[in-house]
Amino acid sequence: MTESLEALDHIRLNFSSASLHSLNIAIGFVMFGVALEIKIQSFKDIFFSPKPAIVGFFAQFLALPLLTFLLVIALKDFLTPTMALGMVLVAACPGGNVSNFISSLAKGNVALSVSLTAIATIAAVIFTPLNFAFWGKQVISLYEHQATADMVPPLQIDLFQVFKTIFIILGIPLISGIIINHKFPNFTKKIVKPIKKISVVIFTAIIIIALAKNFNHFINVIYYIFFIVLIHNILALATGFSLASIFRISEANRRSITIETGIQNSGLALVLIFNPKIFPPELELGGMAIIAAWWGIWHMIAGLGIASYWGSSFTFFGLRKPKI
Repeated sequence: MTESLEALDHIRLNFSSASLHSLNIAIGFVMFGVALEIKIQSFKDIFFSPKPAIVGFFAQFLALPLLTFLLVIALKDFLTPTMALGMVLVAACPGGNVSNFISSLAKGNVALSVSLTAIATIAAVIFTPLNFAFWGKQVISLYEHQATADMVPPLQIDLFQVFKTIFIILGIPLISGIIINHKFPNFTKKIVKPIKKISVVIFTAIIIIALAKNFNHFINVIYYIFFIVLIHNILALATGFSLASIFRISEANRRSITIETGIQNSGLALVLIFNPKIFPPELELGGMAIIAAWWGIWHMIAGLGIASYWGSSFTFFGLRKPKI
């Protein structure tokens, strides 16, 4: 492992407590906007036709973390321990904040996308900390026998703090949005579109501002981080698409499952990384933070690219995309 690669772990990102609070509020606002589109009937529909939701859940919380760990093994000599932990943490998070919007552009099943977001958000309260604790320990075991063992941070995750953080940021806005939608449907119809647009703009702006504040760090490592996140994101998208294909999910549902699996809530990963009650400030987690931060930019680029292809009508190398 080169010295320049090891130096990634010693990078201290310029991310203040005020930035952390802003990101917390932005993610909560985004989830509230998503929840305003969730109807109780959606859960009833999933109950009577559960196959797409089960496949989506399996791809998100079981297959992706496992395959991410296998990818870490394959790329072990090109990763620092904290970069590997960053990949595992991103894989353990639920679907990203813009997945419903991208699914709509891609002509996927938006109802399934929103339902999967709801299910994943609720499940994340339990599965995100458990997945990270389990696979994170496997990563540390993988590296502890190498000469870089002294770089491996002690992984003593306070699961209660992770549960608490995720519930406050994801759970409360989700439950509030569903209740408001159920109790005041006419009012919800008036506010849902503006809130979703504003929330996505605010969230994106915070990520861009954070990137600008750490521009020099990213310029120095982007040539390397770019390929790591690209490979990881391709794996995530392929996981959703492959499982949906294996189980013969319909085209529209397959697209939504692919996007839900490949668009990760890296903003939540950053919130967890910069929470001093979960990861003490004295730990040098530069590689972990940069992986999560670049994921926040890249998955939107990749998602919009896929949506542009699936959502358009042009042919690609003479092959017309299948109609839904």
